[in-house]
Amino acid sequence: MTTSSILLTNIHDILTGRADNGGRAAGPDIRVADGRIQAIGHLAPLPGERVLDATDCVVYPAWVNTHHHLFQSLLKGDPSGLNLSLTDWLAATPYRYRARFDEKLFRLAARIGLVELALSGCGTVADHHYLYYPGMPYDSSAILFEEADALGLRFVLCRGGATQTRQLEAELPSALRPESLADYQEDVARLARQYHDAGPAAMRRIVMAPTTPLYSVQPAELRELAAFGRSLGLRLHSHLSETVEYQQAARGKFNCSPVEFVGEHDWLGPDVWYAHLVKLDAHEIALLGQTGTGIAHCPQSNGRLGSGIAPVRQLEAAGVTVSIGVDGAASNEAADMISETHAAWLMQRARGGQDALPGYAGGTQEGGADAASIEDVVRWGTTGGARVLGLDGLQGITVGACADIAVYSLDDPRYFGLHDPAIGPVASGGRPHLKWLLVDGRIVVEDDRLPGVDIRQLGREAREAVRSLLAAA
Repeated sequence: MTTSSILLTNIHDILTGRADNGGRAAGPDIRVADGRIQAIGHLAPLPGERVLDATDCVVYPAWVNTHHHLFQSLLKGDPSGLNLSLTDWLAATPYRYRARFDEKLFRLAARIGLVELALSGCGTVADHHYLYYPGMPYDSSAILFEEADALGLRFVLCRGGATQTRQLEAELPSALRPESLADYQEDVARLARQYHDAGPAAMRRIVMAPTTPLYSVQPAELRELAAFGRSLGLRLHSHLSETVEYQQAARGKFNCSPVEFVGEHDWLGPDVWYAHLVKLDAHEIALLGQTGTGIAHCPQSNGRLGSGIAPVRQLEAAGVTVSIGVDGAASNEAADMISETHAAWLMQRARGGQDALPGYAGGTQEGGADAASIEDVVRWGTTGGARVLGLDGLQGITVGACADIAVYSLDDPRYFGLHDPAIGPVASGGRPHLKWLLVDGRIVVEDDRLPGVDIRQLGREAREAVRSLLAAA
């Protein structure tokens, strides 16, 4: 349901996702019209305006998820990969099931992932989608946009792909075979013509995103893809430095670090962001900061796969733009932005404590409890994400910004007793009741429900799909 003007009233707390004013706004009211935040303060209803009573509610900017693999939404908790690190897990789970996805299963997986995200208060999803192969019988890109459109979400397709694999092509089934460079570029150009909107409040974007720079393409192709993507006005994205294997491969193949390698092939800059960036040395951190390259921090997947904890505070201090991504559900069984930001808050503090040394060994602190505030995490997960995606209209909760707003009702016992309710959605974990989610000024979630989505039916379909995948495997 939408109206031309909406007034959110009696808000208890507002976190803005911005660095100014301590990351908070007094409110208690927010007026939304024509897709923008028109006013914040003590506001009286206008004639014909829809009034949403947000008494005792907490308002955040809608989350911006900058790295996902939606097709993995039907691969959660696969026992064969549950206790494996990245390289072995890739073979055990996503690549083992990749060929099993037909159009119906793929659409269902995308819907599940998008619904899960929306119910956490996420309004923008960047999916690093790499399920492409020669002769593919359905258009997975179109399905992703259709499903996001149906829910009213902003969607950024990071068009993954590979022109080579780690195995001999002759040994591979068709669904694992690589594309040619020409076919990859041709499809990116097609998608850019059909979907890409360069505007600051775009609902659809395309990004050039080969799956992994060190493994998916030849070095010369990597440079060519950067130039080709930029010629179309597209941003660049990929995985990098997730585990020590990236360090080992870059040193063994090219006698340099992973960040040095991508820098030599035109894959650093303010129009580039990488998922993970867990394993970095000081020189790499400085190089990422000097070039204004961004990060999609994925703490839950990095923890689940035993990869480590990205040095987010050091990266931000160096000049790197920090955002948050949930990564694929096959390595993150709770692929939503509430659980992800909760993990980001805790893990940065844990890393600070892990790095602490006693005074006799040169240490100067006991732990890392100041390594990340709730306001930091909200900023990373909202306006930080908008910045790496180039969505300049998403400026958090401020007058003139796009009206992408999540309204949480903290009516679960886990939030009772909070001295500062504003921190509840991130600090207390769980999933708070989402009273409203607005995207571009339109209500897409109301009273924890998405119009037209039968959650029980979706669950039945998911269980049947998992049974069929297990039987086929």
